[in-house]
Amino acid sequence: MRSRAIQTVRLPPRKMSEVNIGKRKEKCENCTKQCNKKQTDDGAGSQQEGDEVNGQVNEGPQLLLSACLSCDGCLSEEESLKISQQSLEEVERVLALNKKCDVTKHKVLVASVCPQSLPYFAVKLGLDINEAAHKLCSFLKSLGVQYVFDTTLAAGFSILESQKEFIQRYRRRHHDSHAMPMFTSSCPGWIRYAERVLGSLVTPHICSARSSQQIMGCLVKDFFSKQQKLSPEKVYHVVVAPCFDKKLEAVREEFYNSLLESRDVDCVLTSGEIYYLMEQRKVSVENLDSVPLDHVLGEAGDAALVRYEGRSSEGFLEHVFKHAAKELFGLDVQEITYKTLKNRDFQEVTLERDGETLLQFAAVYGFRNIQTLVHRMRKGRVPYQLVEVLSCPGGCLSGRGQAESDAGGRTDKTLVQQMEEAYTSMPVCLPEVNPTLHTLYQDWLQGQDSPQAGTLLHTQYKSQTQTHTQPPHMQW
Repeated sequence: MRSRAIQTVRLPPRKMSEVNIGKRKEKCENCTKQCNKKQTDDGAGSQQEGDEVNGQVNEGPQLLLSACLSCDGCLSEEESLKISQQSLEEVERVLALNKKCDVTKHKVLVASVCPQSLPYFAVKLGLDINEAAHKLCSFLKSLGVQYVFDTTLAAGFSILESQKEFIQRYRRRHHDSHAMPMFTSSCPGWIRYAERVLGSLVTPHICSARSSQQIMGCLVKDFFSKQQKLSPEKVYHVVVAPCFDKKLEAVREEFYNSLLESRDVDCVLTSGEIYYLMEQRKVSVENLDSVPLDHVLGEAGDAALVRYEGRSSEGFLEHVFKHAAKELFGLDVQEITYKTLKNRDFQEVTLERDGETLLQFAAVYGFRNIQTLVHRMRKGRVPYQLVEVLSCPGGCLSGRGQAESDAGGRTDKTLVQQMEEAYTSMPVCLPEVNPTLHTLYQDWLQGQDSPQAGTLLHTQYKSQTQTHTQPPHMQW
C-alpha cells in the first residue's frame, strides 16, 4: 500500500466522558426509571427471567453498557477525576514539563502499543503493519517518548497464566462450584459489568490473570525501571489501546502502588487520540523515519511483529483450548473449528473423542450476547468450561477508540474489515516457545510458580454491586 500525508481532521476525538453524552444521558435516565420501576415491581424479576426465545434474550433496544457504566451515574467523583487525567492534554503537560523543569525532575516516557491498535495505523497511514509500527514509533519519539514497546510479550504472560489457571480449575471442578466455567479477564468493560452489575454470580468464575495492559505496566514499572536504574515514579507509562474502557482499568486501585506513589499505567490513549494528534501536528508520513520498536530486555535488532491466535483479539480461547486438549487428554489440536450460534459474535468450540464431548468453549462478544450468556447461567444452562468474553461486538479491533465512524456512535465496518485483514497478516506466535518469556520468568519473577509471579501477574475481582441502583436482573 502507498503511504500518504495525513489529512486535517474534521472533529477532535471525544474524551471518554463525552462519548455520545446527549444520547447516553437520555438512555441512562431511561435506565434509571426502568431500574426504579423494576425494584418496585415484585414480578419484574420473574418476568425478565422468562423473556427468552430460542435461547436468546429478548432485550429490546440495545445499550452500550461500557458507555452506561462510565457515565456520571456509575463513576465516583474520584474515578471521574482519575479518568480526566487519561488524556492527550495530560501527556502533553508531562512532555512540556520535561522541557522546562530541572533535568533531575524529568520523567522518562515509555509508550506500550497494543497489537490490536497497529492495524488501525496501518489502514490510516496506508502502510503494511510493520512499517506502520515503525512510523508510529518514530512519531512518538519525536514527541519526547524515549521507549516504545508493543504489549505482545505481556499478552504472552497473560495467556500462559490463564492456561495454568484453567487446568487447576478443571481439576477441582467436582468439589468447587465456582471452578467452571472460567471467564477470561482481559476486557475491562466486561470486568466492570461483572463487578458492578452481576456480582457474586460471576466474579468467582473470572480468571485471576491480569490483562496484558496491566502486566505490561508491571513489566515497565518493576523490571524495566530497575534495568534502567530508575525509580518507578520517574517513569511515565502510556499505553496506546483500541478501547476507551482501558482507561477505567488503568485507574483501578489495585494497580496503584501507594508506597511508590506510582501507577502501573499512568495514562491510556486510544488509537484515535494518537491519530488525532498526528493530524493536529500535520505530520507527513513520508517525512517520518522508520524506527523499530524497542525491546524490554534491551537487545538490538528489529524483531518482526507477531500476534497470538484468535480472530481479532489476544486469542485466549484458542490457546487455552489447545493447551487443555494436550494437557488433560493428550490430544494435539492443530485447527480449531468455530460453530456460529445466533451470530458471529457467539460461537462455540468443541473437543470430541469417540463421540464424547471432552471440552466445550465459547467466544461471546458484545453485551447482547453477554446478557444471553448470563441469563443461561442463572438458569444453570451453561455447558462451557471456558468463555472468552469481550464487551465490543467483533472483539478488540472494533474498540470504540478506533473503530467508530467520523459521524460517531456507529462502527465503521469498512475500517474494521481492513483492520482485520491487516491483523491476520501478522505471523502467529506461541507464547510457550517465546524465549524472552522464559528469560523473564526466571530473571524478573524468580520462576513460574513463585510468589512474585502470583503477585505481579494476577489480581482478584470482587462483587461491587449496589442493588439499589443496579439490580442484577437489569437488561442492557
